[in-house]
Amino acid sequence: MCWTNNKNKSYFYSASLIVKDRIILGIDPGTVVMGYGVIDVTSSKPELLVSGVLKLEKLDSHALRLKKIFERTLSIIDEFHPDELAIEAPFFGKNVQSMLKLGRAQGVAIAAALSRELPVFEYSPRKIKQSITGNGNASKEQVAAMLKSLIHVESKFEFLDASDALGVALCHYYQKGGKSDKKNYSGWAAFLKDNPQRGS
Repeated sequence: MCWTNNKNKSYFYSASLIVKDRIILGIDPGTVVMGYGVIDVTSSKPELLVSGVLKLEKLDSHALRLKKIFERTLSIIDEFHPDELAIEAPFFGKNVQSMLKLGRAQGVAIAAALSRELPVFEYSPRKIKQSITGNGNASKEQVAAMLKSLIHVESKFEFLDASDALGVALCHYYQKGGKSDKKNYSGWAAFLKDNPQRGS
């Protein structure tokens, strides 16, 4: 599933000066599903360019999955010409094999970005959730609901991997000088009090 407004821009980027007028690619890496999202932050409010997922579950070979991640990341970069890549850091869990595979997926996406000379920024899952919802322990559903109030999305997110990727991009925007006009909330309950429609 993919949302786009068919807007295609490219901007001059100086590595020594991070400017607010730029396009950001966010990626939620994974070897089964990779989420991606691209936002345009040239206006006063970030605008969604595209959001979607790359499904990899039908590929039996781990190496082939990594190849597809590399190729898809390159195709998104070549289509939307982002100025920066923001990517979610692997979550440290108890399953060593899963962590290893996730780290490889992240590394391949980073390599694709570096091959196009994009600067790369990494954020922990907790940092991303904190930036979007005000709660570092927020659920994926809570992040998706908040994103719909921050970035105009006409359709409901079919895959939370896609909303997670948008969350990474928006987190980077806030961290690098973007001004948020959103109200700060102490937690999800406080957000729902002002936005009861988001709880459904």
